[in-house]
Amino acid sequence: MDTCAALVRDYEAGTGVTASSMPAPPDPESNLAATLPVWSLAGGAVAAFAAATDRRREATGFAALPQRLEPARVAASFSSEKLLRIDGAGVDQFAELSGFFEAADGWVRTHANYPHHRARLLTMLDLPADADRPTVAARIAALPAAEIESRADEFGAIAVRVRTEHEWADSPQGKAAADGPLVAVDVRADSGEFDTVGAATQMLPLRGVRVLDLTRVIAGPVSTRSLALLGADVLRVDPPLLPEIGWQYLDLCQGKRSTLLDLRTDRAVFDELLSTADVLVTGYRPGALEAAGVDAAGTRPGIVHARVSAWGESGPWGARRGFDSIVQAASGISLIEGAQANPGGVPVGALPAQALDHATGYLLAAGVVDALTARDRDGIGRDVRVALARTASWLLAAPGRTPEHGPATPPSAAYTAVHDTLTTAVPALADYPDYSWPARPYGGDAPAWQPRPDDGV
Repeated sequence: MDTCAALVRDYEAGTGVTASSMPAPPDPESNLAATLPVWSLAGGAVAAFAAATDRRREATGFAALPQRLEPARVAASFSSEKLLRIDGAGVDQFAELSGFFEAADGWVRTHANYPHHRARLLTMLDLPADADRPTVAARIAALPAAEIESRADEFGAIAVRVRTEHEWADSPQGKAAADGPLVAVDVRADSGEFDTVGAATQMLPLRGVRVLDLTRVIAGPVSTRSLALLGADVLRVDPPLLPEIGWQYLDLCQGKRSTLLDLRTDRAVFDELLSTADVLVTGYRPGALEAAGVDAAGTRPGIVHARVSAWGESGPWGARRGFDSIVQAASGISLIEGAQANPGGVPVGALPAQALDHATGYLLAAGVVDALTARDRDGIGRDVRVALARTASWLLAAPGRTPEHGPATPPSAAYTAVHDTLTTAVPALADYPDYSWPARPYGGDAPAWQPRPDDGV
């Protein structure tokens, strides 16, 4: 059986859901062509979300829709940054100091897209704030890879040593990452009263659901964007003093509203929002939100608290920072993909899309939808947890490697929508031609629950 269905079965093992049929994988020359079975990951994650959506439809009195996963459409959604156009121009996904660098005894990968991460990386390397890539490369070349990784953790910077898959699997952090289900759903003891069913429609089965979105980058925003696609009122909350990457926000925040709140000074406003929310989705490192004094279940008994992290909530790396590209490098994926892409040259490479991020986002959304459906029956709160490193472990263990694949081709522009000067990828689910609205001005909405513009639909 296609490994897409195997991924859905893995999700079932943790949630007790039912497998759905999957389409055949696309042409191996597609934009998801890779040594590792990226299509199985992408198609299976979207299938899990689609199946959870249909269970929600049936639970709210509507018929399920025929499964219509279009491989090229899913692949385009997973490569959305390659299709994004702002005033007709594409975007650079990684900043100057993000990427692979050769160390004294191996390779490291850094992530410095955000200004504060760039600043920490340069401080960790004892370099001035205006240091350029050649200067950074020369400094890293003089240091052991393990020392760079250790110092990065100490300084709050983001850099990891590039490992083989076997090194990763044998390490304590690799073992922790591979443990447990892809989507962990824990039932808590708290319960509350919620009314999230009456406003639902077949196409908007989450209408009436309020979602507080405290996530950034890709996985968390993909999850909350998926919930918004189904009709949830999603309010994204960002700290006012921590800048966001503009193109990334435009690419991933369709169908949501956006507000700015400082949890240190605007706590009463945030607690009021939380006290009437149905779902809280967070992308903080494990324990960080609790350390800030936020008690989701205590403020809103019965809430569904969904959490995405880089390395999981157990093991020696649980509190470390990380992103898709960093997890690829640490887990062995970069060496697997580099071996075929650069024969005889640089030994490191990457997946053709930020597939760990996107797949983890859809899996988290599936878990949230199922948790909401279960709570409608019993009123009990649930925690839903996913991690990029757990998704990576699944991909590394999945059958169906194709080391002799052709090059990844660009995603099809046929799966885009144009809004004035902005072009974005359309939803992965074929029944939705576009998101309800493009990303609104960053931070431009009031910190309050408001009716969705399409509430009369």
